[in-house]
Amino acid sequence: MTRPSALARRRRPALPAAAAALTLLLTSCSGATAGAAETFETFDEVQAEAEGQTVDLWMYGGDEQGNAYVDEVLAPAAMEQGVTLRRVPITDTQDAVNRVLSERQAGRDDGSVDLVWVNGANFSTGRQAEAWRCGWTGLLPNMEYTDQADPLLLNDFGTPVEGCEAPWHKAQFTFFYDSEAITDPPTSLQGILDWATANPGRFTYPAPPDFTGSVFLREVLLSTAGGADKVPLEYSEEAFNEHAPAALETLNEVAPSLWREGRTYPRDEQALNTLFANDEVDIAMTYGPATLTDLVASGALPESTKVLTLDEGTVGNASFLAIPANAADAAGAMVVANIALSPEQQAAKADPEAWGQFTVLETGLLPPAQQDLFEQLPESPIVPDYEELSRNAHGELAAEWVPALDEAWRQDIASTR
Repeated sequence: MTRPSALARRRRPALPAAAAALTLLLTSCSGATAGAAETFETFDEVQAEAEGQTVDLWMYGGDEQGNAYVDEVLAPAAMEQGVTLRRVPITDTQDAVNRVLSERQAGRDDGSVDLVWVNGANFSTGRQAEAWRCGWTGLLPNMEYTDQADPLLLNDFGTPVEGCEAPWHKAQFTFFYDSEAITDPPTSLQGILDWATANPGRFTYPAPPDFTGSVFLREVLLSTAGGADKVPLEYSEEAFNEHAPAALETLNEVAPSLWREGRTYPRDEQALNTLFANDEVDIAMTYGPATLTDLVASGALPESTKVLTLDEGTVGNASFLAIPANAADAAGAMVVANIALSPEQQAAKADPEAWGQFTVLETGLLPPAQQDLFEQLPESPIVPDYEELSRNAHGELAAEWVPALDEAWRQDIASTR
């Protein structure tokens, strides 16, 4: 008996935890008091209100470089402006969103979350619940150094930003390979899949819903559709049923040629890196390519690691800092967001030895002395500059595509082997 595909028995994908919480809390949250929603006319007023405040920044705690940057570089800069920055490590950003939603449901106007490192579905969930403070980023002096027409800063996985979060850094999905094992690397995603078929066991990807694994699914979707311009940004059942079958078929076809014949997948990007470092696979992937420099320098990845750029480009996005509508110390959070956008902090964060994140600033808008901060950054022997990495890049699909593809992969790929 032939097992019906996930598409043949299509049902609405399971909601992620944050979205499920949204369903329960949306009605009650809409009437919650937002005590921190006082308005400011000038940034001077913001700074006066922020003096002496303690800002709790909730952010993913599994990135050691990111933790060190916030604790050792960003927090001291905030202290110089009278604001104490306290990093709250979490395992998943939706933990912060759920906390915001539950506190607003309880009517708290002194929320424990002041600032969140966020993007994608988590930002969208908060927007639907009216959980984010909006219209504040225009007050930040350092926003003048960003490109006001940059689509990555205007839309977050298809959700309009509209002043509800301040840009923090950019990312570009990137493949990398072992140059000692592969002397003639493929230059397209289809080429990577063909290489995997010709070299059984030497390629795999993290299991969705891991963030990196989910991005890989979307890249396959765009590739099999004939390019990023063929798939509508907004999610719909019609668009899914039109474009997902080819992607799932391609993933099913390549599965027997993957590491361990596709019977199991690495749980996340770190696990994939371990396979790469242990010479079990020859191609890997990341949404944070700037960190490859430090990983090679530290010995976590081999010296033969090289970045693989694709002719058709890859997906890129931006990360942001959002302030909950009921944040207890919203003014302090605005000050921190402005500091994080400063040329000095953006350059420091872009240094591979600090964190290696791509700037959201348009450096051509900076005064010469501040442009020099970026020109003096060390060049990486492994990672090309952002301009090359983002050549032919395309933006992210709307957040609703993510759980739909993840669930289809679980039903059609993971459960069949």
